[in-house]
Amino acid sequence: MNTNFQSWIQTQMEELKAQNLYKSPPILESPQNGRVKMGGRMLINLASNNYLGLANDPRVVQAAVQAAQEWGAGAGAVRWLGGTNTLHETLENKLAEFKKTEAVLVFQSGFNANSGTIPPCFGEGDVIISDELNHASIIDGVRLSAAKYKKSDGYVYKHADMNHLEEILKRCGEFKKRLIVTDGVFSMDGDIAPLPDIVSLAEKYDAVVMVDDAHASGVLGVNGSGSTSHFGLYGRVDIQLGTLSKALGVVGGYIAGSALLKKWLINRGRPYLFSTALPPAAIGALIKAVEILQTDPQPMERLWENTRFWKASLEDLGFDTMGSETPITPVFCGDEGKAQTMERRLREEGVFTVSIVYPTVARGKARVRTMPSAMHTRQDLEDALTAFHKVGKELGII
Repeated sequence: MNTNFQSWIQTQMEELKAQNLYKSPPILESPQNGRVKMGGRMLINLASNNYLGLANDPRVVQAAVQAAQEWGAGAGAVRWLGGTNTLHETLENKLAEFKKTEAVLVFQSGFNANSGTIPPCFGEGDVIISDELNHASIIDGVRLSAAKYKKSDGYVYKHADMNHLEEILKRCGEFKKRLIVTDGVFSMDGDIAPLPDIVSLAEKYDAVVMVDDAHASGVLGVNGSGSTSHFGLYGRVDIQLGTLSKALGVVGGYIAGSALLKKWLINRGRPYLFSTALPPAAIGALIKAVEILQTDPQPMERLWENTRFWKASLEDLGFDTMGSETPITPVFCGDEGKAQTMERRLREEGVFTVSIVYPTVARGKARVRTMPSAMHTRQDLEDALTAFHKVGKELGII
């Protein structure tokens, strides 16, 4: 091994630790549920994206087992080289019906869906206008494009600021195509994009709209079908990205839009062209998860009941939840060291949650991110609130 390289890594790691930015993944010893086992202890789980509990729903698990038994452990190839089977076709048709679009193309992850869609659709002579708080997968997808996009060139608008967005659009008339891209629900703040205003501006200035609904899927809209449904904007959003790994509980991502868009991405979406397809077990589980979303309203009802209780209770205790409108509920700390101390102390008090620090959020904007879900009982949440009150007082956050 190259000793200079190893020494460089060590130095960088020490700098991260000194700045309270070092991360180490927690290891779970039980399935995702309202409480999970870690280090031999049961902790209240407020860190999971498993909004509806579908990751370990017996119906979804059985569908995964059945698909693996029938189709095998792996897809065996990339999608266009023989890795597509009738399960993929069934899932994509169900998702298109769910999203009320002409077509859907499934990718290996939501991250891949962004990087597989933005570059082939927008390039030389185009411009991409992005919300400053967009997810890293959007940012990386944009960077892979040959379009103009840099903040330093004035193509990133202040978060949810429609006046700023319009100012940018006014000076982008010379570009061949204009893309406005936004999260539907912002993953670290929990607020909802002003999608009706974005769509109206896009129609006024002849721009394309792309919405990343990773955290709106299963949370907003009819049966959890996302932010386009939530605002009644069917047919007015050109590209919708959804995840299959959060509320749907498995893995993968997809793009919903026109049939023509799907055909183009099959031919030019690089993750689709060069990565092996999702395994049959995942596809079988996802088909069942979509069916549950369409027919069983109870998980989504429990999610929102728990969300309303959790947010109101935290605010009553004096915590700043940063204007969150969705189950994503940040607890503002500001200082990175304080956020990491709060994570550690909460875990000692029996609550599993994660501190969010730079570069995931801006410096000085550190927070502990909490995620109530359909899996939690009222007792789970009340016990967690007792711990938050104790630790918040201890650290001077409330």
